[in-house]
Amino acid sequence: MKDERSIGAYASHEQLVAKARPYPELWRLLVGLAIVVATYTILNLILFGLAAGLGPSGWQTGLQNGSSPLAMLVLLASFGFVTFGVTLAAKWMQHRTLTSVIGRWSATIPQFRVVLRALLILGAVIFVLPPYDYGAPLVPNLAFFTWLALLPLSVLVVLIQTSAEEILFRGYLQQSLAARFRSPLIWMGLPSLLFAIGHYAPAAAGDNAMLVAVWAFIFGLLTADLTARAGTLAPAIALHFFNNAVALLVVSLPDSLSGLALYHLPYDMTDTGVLRQWLIVDFAVMIVSWLTVRLALRR
Repeated sequence: MKDERSIGAYASHEQLVAKARPYPELWRLLVGLAIVVATYTILNLILFGLAAGLGPSGWQTGLQNGSSPLAMLVLLASFGFVTFGVTLAAKWMQHRTLTSVIGRWSATIPQFRVVLRALLILGAVIFVLPPYDYGAPLVPNLAFFTWLALLPLSVLVVLIQTSAEEILFRGYLQQSLAARFRSPLIWMGLPSLLFAIGHYAPAAAGDNAMLVAVWAFIFGLLTADLTARAGTLAPAIALHFFNNAVALLVVSLPDSLSGLALYHLPYDMTDTGVLRQWLIVDFAVMIVSWLTVRLALRR
C-alpha cells in the first residue's frame, strides 16, 4: 500500500485529513476516543433508563437485543450519541467540525446518491439470481403493512446507526491516524481491526464468532479504501447502510437485532452449518458491492 500508485489513488483522502494534520499527537486521539465512549455510555444510560421506565413491563431485555420494533428503533437511534461524541471530540481535540470529518456536503450528497443507486441496482440483480431460498422457508416476523408503516422510521434509524459507525471508524479514527502515520497499513488497518473486535461476539455467535469478525475486518478495509478514494464518507456510509438495511429490515437473524425485519432466517448465529455457507456467499457479495461502488465512482 506504500507504492506511489496507492498514494495517488488515495490523494482525495487529504481533503479529510488536512484539518487533522495540525493535531497529530496520539494523546489527542486517545482523549478524543475517551470522550466518544463517555458520551455514548452516559447518554445511553440515561436513554435506556428512561425507556425502561416508560416502556411496558419486562421489555428491558428487548432493549438490549432489539427483539421488538420499538426496542430496535430506540437501540439504533441511540447510535446518534456516537456521532455527537465524535462531534465533541473533533471540536475539543482538533478544532474541527463534524462536516470536516464527513466531507464537503457538495461532494458527499451526490456521491451518496450515486452509490446507493448503484447498490440498489446490484441488489435487484442479486434478488433475481439463484439460489432462491435460504435452505429452509423464511419465518415471517412483522405483518407486511406494519412493516411498511414502520419503514420510514426504520430506514432513518439504520442510517443513523451506520453513519455513526462510519463517522467514528472511517472518519475520526482513520483521519486522526492518517494525520500521524503515512502508511495506509496503519490508518486503514487499525480502525478495521477495532471494528472487527467490536463485532466479535462469541456469546451470541458461538463458533461462528471469528468468521463474523473476519467479515467485519474485511468490510472495514473495503470501506476505508472507498473513503480514501472518494474524499468523503458518503460511499462507505451508503455501502454500510445498504448492507444493514437488508440484514436488519428485510431478512434478519432471529436471535438479535430482529425486531424490524419482515422475515427471520430459519437458523440463528450459532449454526455452524448453514450460516457458514451463507457467510461465504456474503463475503462474495461484499466484494462485488465494493467493486460496484468503485465503478459507480469511477475510482
